[in-house]
Amino acid sequence: MTQAELAIRAVAAAAMAAAALLPLSAQAQAPAQAPAAAPAKAAAAAGALRGGAPVLLNFPNTDIEAVTRAMAAMIGRAILVDPRVKGTITLYSEQPMAVREAYQNYQSALRGLGFSVVDSGGLLKVVPEAEAKLQTGVVSIGNAEGRGEQVITQIFRLGHENPNNLVAVLRPLISPNNTINANPGNNTLVITDYADNLARLGKIIAALDQPAASEVDVVPLQHAIASDMAALVQRLGDGSSTQAVPGVATLGALTVMADVRSNALILRAANPGRLASVRALVERLDRPGSAGPAGSIYVVHLKNADAAKLATVLRAAFGAATGGASGGGLGGAAVAAASTVSPGLGIGGIGGAGGVAGISAAAATPVAAAAQPSTGGFIQADAATNSLVISAPEPLYRQIRTVIDQLDGRRAQVFVESMIVEMDASKAAEFGFQWQGLLGKSGDRLGLVAGTNFGGSGNILTLSAAGASGSTQASAALSGVPGLNLGLLQKVNGVYTLGALARFLETVSGTNILSTPNLVALDNEEAKIVVGSNVPFVTGSFTNTGSSSATVNPFQTIERKDVGLTLRIKPQIGEGGVIRMTVYQENSSVVAATSTSANGPTTNKSSIETTVVVDDGAIMVLGGQLKDQYDGNANKVPFFGDVPVVGNLFRNDSRVRTKTNLLVFLRPVVIRDGPAAASLTLDRYDLIRAQQQTNQPEPSKLLPVNEAPQLPAVPPAKP
Repeated sequence: MTQAELAIRAVAAAAMAAAALLPLSAQAQAPAQAPAAAPAKAAAAAGALRGGAPVLLNFPNTDIEAVTRAMAAMIGRAILVDPRVKGTITLYSEQPMAVREAYQNYQSALRGLGFSVVDSGGLLKVVPEAEAKLQTGVVSIGNAEGRGEQVITQIFRLGHENPNNLVAVLRPLISPNNTINANPGNNTLVITDYADNLARLGKIIAALDQPAASEVDVVPLQHAIASDMAALVQRLGDGSSTQAVPGVATLGALTVMADVRSNALILRAANPGRLASVRALVERLDRPGSAGPAGSIYVVHLKNADAAKLATVLRAAFGAATGGASGGGLGGAAVAAASTVSPGLGIGGIGGAGGVAGISAAAATPVAAAAQPSTGGFIQADAATNSLVISAPEPLYRQIRTVIDQLDGRRAQVFVESMIVEMDASKAAEFGFQWQGLLGKSGDRLGLVAGTNFGGSGNILTLSAAGASGSTQASAALSGVPGLNLGLLQKVNGVYTLGALARFLETVSGTNILSTPNLVALDNEEAKIVVGSNVPFVTGSFTNTGSSSATVNPFQTIERKDVGLTLRIKPQIGEGGVIRMTVYQENSSVVAATSTSANGPTTNKSSIETTVVVDDGAIMVLGGQLKDQYDGNANKVPFFGDVPVVGNLFRNDSRVRTKTNLLVFLRPVVIRDGPAAASLTLDRYDLIRAQQQTNQPEPSKLLPVNEAPQLPAVPPAKP
């Protein structure tokens, strides 16, 4: 008997004497495998095993399967060896040790060889390490019990930190064959690894999953302006040269926000020491200015508001506080600047419906000019730099600056999509019979011509005249009449003429036009778009025919008007995304038959002028026309045309039915920030670019031009 077999028998005898399970595997046993008193007996046996006779391991270069059988006998549980687990293992101890320690040494030796022990449904299995994460059946939530070298799955619930941030930190600390996954939905981490490593990862996660710094302080300012101080303190506190956004500046561990209402700074830092240093910096910077009681001159650069308009508002608001010093600011050029503001659509923009040749004055009114720089008073506007120059004492300047910060905000925009849908459908039918004949005998000096003849393109006399020189010409003239034509030719004095003509004609026509003029307008500002032609209209003429000179010098005066599609909109955004819009929409065209008329062309026009309230993104119908028209015409010979059946030979009937549908829809969308505007722009940009790609010319070796102009691709956004 070999030395290894003697050792195996000794270990087996000690294990059978203990007849108990280790605490590591006792939790994985199924309740149905033992009677009701089994847990108590197992616990007693485990306690006896920990305090029982130790074992001595001596397995030099022994087959893994043989050592596994010995360990199974020691712990009293069957251990299944995967067929892919091959090789030998060396396991020995210089001193006797407890069975638990012997089993842990066995697991450590397997791990060194690339194998692992997993507990799957109460069955212990030795599998390759790469398969352990897929076959382990032990799942622990929260803090797991120590299980040595066994592979288990543990779920960590995070209270503060983002799980995606911890994945990058913990991934290098996990075995390459094991996994870590983040579930942002319920803020958890799912890690499969060895139990001893999971215990270490649990301590790391507990240390990292801490609430963010919440040291907050409010520093009221006595002299400085909060919005100006916020950007400066943020840059000094973080040591960054990047331009901070005033009012909401967040860089690094320091956060500085400006409260315009109370003229205070809200500070948040990672620790009290950092907060104290920033507060001291604010107190050193909050010093009175060098100007005396008479005040000083301040320059405020605006970011969104118009300087000329804002200056007028501020002078009116603070005029009483300055003791009438701003009286000159509301006259002169300031009043002229205010008068240049775009008039309301209902007043001077689209109020007039006059014009030349049916074109309204609203469609041809030019866009209002921009406001001119305003002068005078203690608040002046510099239109070139869009800045305000304020001459006032420091307390008054702080009040004015508070109002400026509230009014100088980013104004929302409105993207307006107008959809003009026009559908025309007409159906015409014509049925008629015409005939003529020459009555009399050959050689008679007098004859009688009888027959029917109705006007229109199928006039039989016209066709007969066209065929006076022969039947070929008559057939050619007959072929020019639309519809199904059946003709009867007769020869009179050697000349072929039409004796009878039957016409059958049905015409169906349809038109489907969709126009979508789109434009973007600033909140409470007017916008206009014109798509069409600039047509000349005669407004006067003169000829010097009454002068003594023999030279005639006629001349005309003309005025050009926009003819086509015109859309003028002035939106106003209310609370909750409701948009109030004053809309003028006009669709005009020149009648083709009158384009060369001496009195000037005639135009067709359809227009809508209204004020509506629409929800953001909703579609509203502004108006339109639904028209269904029927026209009937009958040409007949009296009495004979009314005779049933036979009367059709003496009449010509035509019917026309026309349906016209014209509707105008409006869809406004509020654009409140830059990303929304960029998203809308890129969507339309990609749409046009895709259409250009599909309309590229087909490659040809004979024609050297194989590419059409195309918009360039949009570069990726900078991080």
